[in-house]
Amino acid sequence: MKKFLLLVIGVTSMSNIESQNISDALRYATSEVQGTARFRGMSGAFGALGGDLSAISINPAGAAIFNNIHASFSITNYNSDVGTSYFGTEQTTSNTNFDLNQAGAVFVFNNTNTASKWGRFVFGLSYEHTQNLDSNFLISGTNSKSIDSYFLDYAQGLRLDEISAFEGETISDAYGDIGATLGYANQQGFLGYESYILEPESNDDSNTAYTSNIASGTFDQNYAYSSLGYNGKLTVNSAIQYNKTVFLGLNLNSHFINYERSTYLSESNSNIGSFIQNVGFENNLLTVGSGFSFQLGTIIKLNQTFRVGMSYDSPTWYTISEETTQYVTTQRNDNGSNITTSLNPQVINIFPDYKLQTPGKLTGSAALVFGKKGILSFDYSRKDYSNIKFKPETDSYFMQENLKISNDLKVTNSYKIGGEFRHQQLSFRGGYKIEESPYTNERFDGDVTGYSFGIGYNFGGTSLDLAYENSERSTNYQLYDIGLTDTARLVTNNTLISLTLNITL
Repeated sequence: MKKFLLLVIGVTSMSNIESQNISDALRYATSEVQGTARFRGMSGAFGALGGDLSAISINPAGAAIFNNIHASFSITNYNSDVGTSYFGTEQTTSNTNFDLNQAGAVFVFNNTNTASKWGRFVFGLSYEHTQNLDSNFLISGTNSKSIDSYFLDYAQGLRLDEISAFEGETISDAYGDIGATLGYANQQGFLGYESYILEPESNDDSNTAYTSNIASGTFDQNYAYSSLGYNGKLTVNSAIQYNKTVFLGLNLNSHFINYERSTYLSESNSNIGSFIQNVGFENNLLTVGSGFSFQLGTIIKLNQTFRVGMSYDSPTWYTISEETTQYVTTQRNDNGSNITTSLNPQVINIFPDYKLQTPGKLTGSAALVFGKKGILSFDYSRKDYSNIKFKPETDSYFMQENLKISNDLKVTNSYKIGGEFRHQQLSFRGGYKIEESPYTNERFDGDVTGYSFGIGYNFGGTSLDLAYENSERSTNYQLYDIGLTDTARLVTNNTLISLTLNITL
């Protein structure tokens, strides 16, 4: 088993960890309840309906619609096809995984005082995934820019003795000491120099200028991306009925993040005068986090047919911890001999915790309930992604990122419509949704559009629901935040099949 050294990197180097940027903030700020099959079969348009465990995650007042104790458990098969386009080369990668994504129960307490206008009180507990972070894709193409630009941009201006190993010092010790005392940027310069990608203009310790041992020309690049993980939340709900027409609710949510990501770039060239012909560069990230949010909501029955709902989601306040590992390997032509250099420090960089505040959300809903025949529902949500904040805000790097966020992100609107038709024990469902891009320039991230349908059968005290949902989004994925900043076009098509068991007592 490989031995890894632990390294705590100081706050001054936090600024350069490549995971703390707009795209990663959006990863944790973007969420959608991946709940029960009934909920998904109607594309999540449940804000004015309630009576479903996942509907409570949209509007906590929906719990007070339940007349009896109710529990549900959902399993989902996730499938995504990711198409990539990079300098004219196209590829498609498929991903499939299976998970228990929802479980919960509500307990109903009826008010025995018939003279009171306050009716039933409901207490609920639920667990749900809010985002599936599993993904794999491949990017391939021929570029005119090399990965050497990544290492050059980090190294320029740094002293040679601050990006190189001392005589007799191991790669692991040097990488670790440089990270602990000088920071992440110096570590990247160290990898570039010790792998022979970078050439100092002079061999003096005070040298601060570097050139590349990779000659200009064209570069065949293959970039592999793999991630595992999810965002989820545990919710404690309380809701109450008033005067048989007004329903009020509160959710207290405990959020958690578990995310792992690995990227590997393989680059080769046959350019005349190039000392380095092949480069392999791997970066691994582990992120864990926890957070808190609350939700307030109300549903009003205007008459037997028409209902309206309103809910507010507070920001989520996360505390996030991150660890990274990386290595680089190169192959060079030295006097006619091919020599391979592998720099695998086997050091885990443990960064100081930081905080992330995601934006709040407002949702307005309306629904038509046609007795026992069916329902038609519409939800509208508004969320201002420019309010995302990295903290501490006094950190110079976070100040820059927060400014980028306020300039590059915007208010988004989402629209969901869903319906259900009932015939005896059978229910037939369908839905459609549109979620706007959070970017002011939508070439970075397009709108999400999706549709769904489902079916359910009620056995009496139990019921089974099955749903199918499909959605698609186009994004521009940037390989690195510095140097090699070229982007690949990604088109992600997600398909979900959910099955839910409902039990009513």
